[in-house]
Amino acid sequence: MFSSKPPLKGIVTRLHCRHGFDLQILPDGTVEGTRDETSPFSQFNLVPVGLRIVAIQGMEAGLYLAMNSEGYLYTSEHFTAECKFKESVFENYYVTYSSLLYRQSQSGRCWYIGINRDGQVMKGNRVKKTKGAAHFLPKVIEVAMYKEPSLHELAEQSPPRKTVKTGDSPSPPKPDSS
Repeated sequence: MFSSKPPLKGIVTRLHCRHGFDLQILPDGTVEGTRDETSPFSQFNLVPVGLRIVAIQGMEAGLYLAMNSEGYLYTSEHFTAECKFKESVFENYYVTYSSLLYRQSQSGRCWYIGINRDGQVMKGNRVKKTKGAAHFLPKVIEVAMYKEPSLHELAEQSPPRKTVKTGDSPSPPKPDSS
């Protein structure tokens, strides 16, 4: 089961939004912002899965943060292609996280993780990289070693949990055309 690859160096962190909220994943799969700086649900494993590409996993809940083809954030028990986010340092030293898989079809604009001024997560296609909703300061708690997550077969996955009530379920990852 264990790979012969060396472990990856990642960090345990809190993701503090410029709007004053820490991102958190609750055990029931809810993704939201909290002002409680001691919440155990706002601690994340940021696991490197590529060059400037990370998986964001809630420490307490053990769930991965993901974005579906509609731009909604949800959680997944398994690491999938929808769980990959590009980590970019913005000019003001804040970090943005954009979906590696999805973006605007016509303009090509990235879809970002964002928290609005009320502490609610926003639909990725509504978040702009220049706005405070998309700006996060990672507050490092510790450096840790991780085994690289692997993509599971879709048939093995449990259904993803959503944060927004909708009749649409996340679409399966698109095959890599490269």
